[in-house]
Amino acid sequence: MKISNKWTDRFDWTLAFYLLLFFIVSLTAIASAQYSGPHNTNFALLQVRWYVLGAFIIFVMIQFEPQQYKQLAWPLYGFGVFLLLFLMLAPGGQDQIAEVRLGAKRWLHLPVIGTIQPSEFIKTFYILGLARLVSLHNEKYPVKSLKTDLTLLAKVAVMLLVPLVFIMKQPDLGTSLVFIAITAAVVIISGISWKLLAPIMAVGATVGATLLWMAIYAQDFLQKLGFDPYQFKRVYSWLDPYSYPGEEGYNLIQAMTAIGSGEFTGKGFRESVVAIPENHTDFIISVIGEEWGFIGSSLLITLFFVFMYHLTKIALSLKDMFSIYVTAGVIAMLSFHVLENIGMNIQLLPITGIPLPFVSYGGSSLFSNMFAIGLIFSIRFHQQSFLFETDDV
Repeated sequence: MKISNKWTDRFDWTLAFYLLLFFIVSLTAIASAQYSGPHNTNFALLQVRWYVLGAFIIFVMIQFEPQQYKQLAWPLYGFGVFLLLFLMLAPGGQDQIAEVRLGAKRWLHLPVIGTIQPSEFIKTFYILGLARLVSLHNEKYPVKSLKTDLTLLAKVAVMLLVPLVFIMKQPDLGTSLVFIAITAAVVIISGISWKLLAPIMAVGATVGATLLWMAIYAQDFLQKLGFDPYQFKRVYSWLDPYSYPGEEGYNLIQAMTAIGSGEFTGKGFRESVVAIPENHTDFIISVIGEEWGFIGSSLLITLFFVFMYHLTKIALSLKDMFSIYVTAGVIAMLSFHVLENIGMNIQLLPITGIPLPFVSYGGSSLFSNMFAIGLIFSIRFHQQSFLFETDDV
């Protein structure tokens, strides 16, 4: 079978079309959000800038093959950890390098570049590093045993804990959960025996449920472990937002009110009346729900489903294990973002401040997502290098 060398045949036009649809949805929603909210900045225009930059990033990334990204994985991971360390040590406050918002130190003010959120960048760098670690381990130990599986889990745990410690210090629970989701996805397909994974997952689920119970009934003990009282309020306002209408529960109440008021068909473009802080970022789905109703929200969720389905098909068609792990990590990262963002807007999940991929406004978030999708474009573009790969080469 002869494979075409024309770039037009190798480029993933379907994936590009999905990004175009997200671009249209994002601009429409942000333009409406800033119209209804007290915003002096044209976020829609800025989002165009970030999308153009993202498209340029994808174009550049296609020029490099997956094996080149494999070689860059460790330097990029190290650079991401350096940014987190720099953020932690940098002076925080007004007119400082590190910006503090609502008690969280998550942003850096850099000359020329502007404001960035290091934790957004390291997510994709972490996917690359994790994919390289697992693929190299499996190449070194083709015959698996309990010892090799435990060794791999230990390596993965160390690699996860390094950025996780910095991110939890910010604090940023939402991003920490994203890292755990990425790790779980890659570990599950890494070939580690389920006899080992099943007990670990059971213990993890038990610990999570125990922490949730303690956040409600044993707060004093959790504070001794280092948990902040504001994190407990997040749980309370999630379970019973109407008991905290002027505090942590306000955003959730307003978001659910907006989505519910949209009913089946919505109120129409720029017809939203429910005031929601940060409605152009973390609560963008509430604007879509209010203005386009159940139909508009369902269409957006369907778009995310077909988008993830397309990425999954790509993963299943690959032969190179590094590329498979990278694709699985990207799918896990984006899927968790979608689930958490939409879930927190309808009280299905606690509010954690996670944006909706490709739709919410945010330069760091969109840049990170575009970088992740750029990896998929590169993998697809150079996939022919692996179509006839055999084990005895």
